[in-house]
Amino acid sequence: MPIRVLVVDDSGFFRRRLKDMLGSDPRLEVVGEAVNGAEAIEMAAKLRPDIITMDIEMPVMDGITATRRIMKATPTPILMFSSLTTDGAQATLDALDAGAVDYLPKRFEDISKNREEATRTLCEQVTAIASRGRAPRRAPSQPSTPGSHTRPPIGSARPSAPAPRPGTAPPPRPRAGALPTRASVRLVAIGTSTGGPVALQEVLTKLPASFPFPLVLVQHMPGSFTPAFAQRLNQLCQITVKEAEDGDALKPGVALLAPGGKQMVVESRAGRQIVRVLDSEPGQTYKPCVDITFSSVARVFPANTLGVILTGMGADGREGCRALKAGGSTIWSQDEASCVVYGMPAAVADAGLTDRVMGLIEVGPALAKI
Repeated sequence: MPIRVLVVDDSGFFRRRLKDMLGSDPRLEVVGEAVNGAEAIEMAAKLRPDIITMDIEMPVMDGITATRRIMKATPTPILMFSSLTTDGAQATLDALDAGAVDYLPKRFEDISKNREEATRTLCEQVTAIASRGRAPRRAPSQPSTPGSHTRPPIGSARPSAPAPRPGTAPPPRPRAGALPTRASVRLVAIGTSTGGPVALQEVLTKLPASFPFPLVLVQHMPGSFTPAFAQRLNQLCQITVKEAEDGDALKPGVALLAPGGKQMVVESRAGRQIVRVLDSEPGQTYKPCVDITFSSVARVFPANTLGVILTGMGADGREGCRALKAGGSTIWSQDEASCVVYGMPAAVADAGLTDRVMGLIEVGPALAKI
């Protein structure tokens, strides 16, 4: 049964283009179109689609207001379309706060200059997000603390987790062991993608101002978004959060967010640990890339890093975690039940690199206890 999509946009040209792109994938079916937020609310209740694509700026009712009301009345995964501008970044973050799952640039050329690749990216994103509400849920890998969940777990998609080869068994899921000691950790490195803005907010707001470790954050995000995202996190958190600048020193209680469109690496110079912000090279898929940052961390803090992989499509972070694990560092990954898309954490867990699988709401408090 195909995934049912409701397309919401006031531009007839954009709706037709989006419908053509989605219609090229046999897994997807556009079942309705709405021209403003008010109409989207009515059609969401009537059609009960598996996913809604939503524009932000529309007459009658904007997409943010519509998202908030849909999530209250008929909760449905919503993918926003946003302009890659400073104002677009602020509006997109507001939409994520209202309940949207993720976003894509409204100019498909910003996804890829190759139309086929842009179409493939769009369809994969829609399929992965929609599947979170349709896929059967597995039991969590390990029990959570009784009473710790304040809301039902989100369903998940698992588009990138490879199936075991014939005759082999997947690695056993790790049990909850003791937390790392404070003496064994010198840096916390967190990587995430789809669903990451909300996940990072959930984790980082649980850390006290006295948090004793520096943090580096890698979120797949365009360069026009990361300044606004870092600023918003800084306003919400007790720790300091800033977009990383070339030469920034690692400091306890300070989280450095990798700038979008760039690569962030950690280096040691004259006894000081700093970050370098570098231009991305041709052929690098993720900008910023979790693997690149984590691999650099493994060279500087080979046995003293706590790596955390949160929700996201694909497998970025797996090789970086492999390098950290080889040096003796500790790896945590988010569990399937609480992921928006169980891709990146699944890739790390299925490679046997995870020391501890945790629900999203458990990660922040666990970090704070170290």
